[in-house]
Amino acid sequence: MTAKLVLENIKHKPMRSLLSFLLIGVPVTLILTLVGVARGMSEGSQQRARGVTADIMVRGSNAGNTFSFGSAAVPQKYVGYFQTEVPHVKMAMGVINHALDLPLFMTGIDQEQFNRFTGGFHYLAGQRVLREPYDMLVDELYAKQKKIQVGQTVRMINQDWRVAGIIQSGKLARIAVQLSVLQHLDSADGMVSQIYLKLDDPANSDAVIQYIEEHTSLKVNTMDEIVAMYDVNNIQGVTEFLYVVMGIGVIVGFAVVCLSMYMAVLQRTREIGILKSLGGSNGFILRIILAEAVVLGLGGTVLGILMSYGACWLIRTFVPASLPMIIVPSWWPIAGAVTLVGAVLGALYPGLSAARHDPIEALAYE
Repeated sequence: MTAKLVLENIKHKPMRSLLSFLLIGVPVTLILTLVGVARGMSEGSQQRARGVTADIMVRGSNAGNTFSFGSAAVPQKYVGYFQTEVPHVKMAMGVINHALDLPLFMTGIDQEQFNRFTGGFHYLAGQRVLREPYDMLVDELYAKQKKIQVGQTVRMINQDWRVAGIIQSGKLARIAVQLSVLQHLDSADGMVSQIYLKLDDPANSDAVIQYIEEHTSLKVNTMDEIVAMYDVNNIQGVTEFLYVVMGIGVIVGFAVVCLSMYMAVLQRTREIGILKSLGGSNGFILRIILAEAVVLGLGGTVLGILMSYGACWLIRTFVPASLPMIIVPSWWPIAGAVTLVGAVLGALYPGLSAARHDPIEALAYE
């Protein structure tokens, strides 16, 4: 009987119900979109780091967090030193990064060295060699976002670049140029941002790290540690920000359901009086109001999940390189729980108010 009453109440005011679903769904969409963007950026960075196929990364002594990869603080001479003097190092490769709009970097590479170290990029269009000083390679996501084609001229860091080729994403960088050219533009001749090392056996990582730390002041990490830095749970502020957004979701759900249920109680005063005159207890009346709030919360959650797919499509269509969003189904129940908490809290006051109605006064209500 309770379920039928709830469904009839929702059907009786379709516009109010649809607006409630929509307003409850918005914070669900917001939560899922932010989580999807954070996870997408994290996984994309991890994929590019793994794509280098290195065992160890060496950075400047002042390097600390994930976003310190842009400063050119390592003398390039260490590339040859590591490859010839450090035991168990099979290959070494230095690169320089120039931060554009985060999380985008332009990366300078010695292409011959890069090809030996990683096997090279997978090319989707254009040439495979950076022939001219101001040639550049861009991955397909950046090319899609900026509507770039091979042969087009693009202006970055106060310089015109010719798009020489489009590469598959997932290896080191979204934008690659010649190492020496980017060093000159950044006034960092003879310096690199980091050096990647490939060992004869990854099991020797600890020994190599110990050797480098004893003989230099550079910061050394295994690639597993670097990949872990990109994990969304290890990026400072992201988790706290998500908690703030979830708190906003609870508040919005509370406000929407409270207003919706309060107006519904006012509009159904006579109905509540009839139910109480027929023997409906206070608990029964409260249960009806809370059940309707739960239905609104569930409906809003489902709508929010569907709208998150729409947000994902928009982001992948217009800014796939800057905000690489993915769908994270494991967060659906979390977003749903946040919504239901807000909905139930919002329904408590209207429900208690309805339960306290005097049946005689309710029946006489006009």
